[in-house]
Amino acid sequence: MRYRQLGRSELKVSEVSLGSWLTFGGGVKEDRAAACVQAAFEAGVNFIDTANVYSGGEAERFLGQALKDRPRSSYVLATKLFFPMSNTDRGLSAAQIEKQLAASLKRLGTDYVDLYQCHRYDGDTPLEETMAALTRAVEQGKARYIGFSEWTAEQISASLALPGTRFVSSQPQYSMLYREPESKVFPLCAREGIGQIVWSPLKQGILTGKYRPGQAPPPDSRAASKSMGTFMQGRLGDADLRTVEKLAPIAQGAGLTLAQLALAWVLRRPEVSSAIIGATSPEQVKENAAASDVTLSSDVLARIESVLRS
Repeated sequence: MRYRQLGRSELKVSEVSLGSWLTFGGGVKEDRAAACVQAAFEAGVNFIDTANVYSGGEAERFLGQALKDRPRSSYVLATKLFFPMSNTDRGLSAAQIEKQLAASLKRLGTDYVDLYQCHRYDGDTPLEETMAALTRAVEQGKARYIGFSEWTAEQISASLALPGTRFVSSQPQYSMLYREPESKVFPLCAREGIGQIVWSPLKQGILTGKYRPGQAPPPDSRAASKSMGTFMQGRLGDADLRTVEKLAPIAQGAGLTLAQLALAWVLRRPEVSSAIIGATSPEQVKENAAASDVTLSSDVLARIESVLRS
């Protein structure tokens, strides 16, 4: 496993990190989830990402138990807030930041998180209020650094114009099948010392090759799962699936699985500090973590680009 600096922070994070959306505290049984965490640490993963809203707080609670016997300094822990936790609890107001951070720390069983992230932008709260509250959280030692997820370049720029603690991380969706951040977010963040922690680098498993055009999802796949498949509805378009079929021989020729090819492709970008994977088995963790040791040749990158632009 290789490690990269997270923006201008002092955090060094593993190139492949372990996420918990839909899986921990939810779609994956606890013993299997614990095995995934164990496999991640064995593979050199040191960065764990979660959010208060994942499984209604159960993902954080699970991680609090799974991590309790590990030295706190041995891993980097990130969580987020924004989405509703109740009919009245949502957003990035000062009151919500204070309340939700306290609740997250309690569930996680820790005094601080290394990275506290705004899960989305809150258009209903003045940005000045949000940034001031996040600055207080850092000053109080409850968060070492702050970040955001899925903010536009304009929103990022506005935050950087304000006094107080600056963001060190961005968490956008990014993969072979979704390249939107390359145009504005990546360049802006690179100039400002903000690292990218990308989510869905395998496009919800589509880039693993397990789904085929015109065929029903395999019974053991996320798309077929009652608890995890909702977000896959409408995402298994034949165009994307045909693209993945064209990428398969490139992966085979490089001696990689499709998942490893897709992750190595994401990590080719120096702006990317880490790629978040979700896993339902230790075997998936090990396979995906191995992508950190891969450097794609210029010939392979050219062949991939040809497929993606066709």
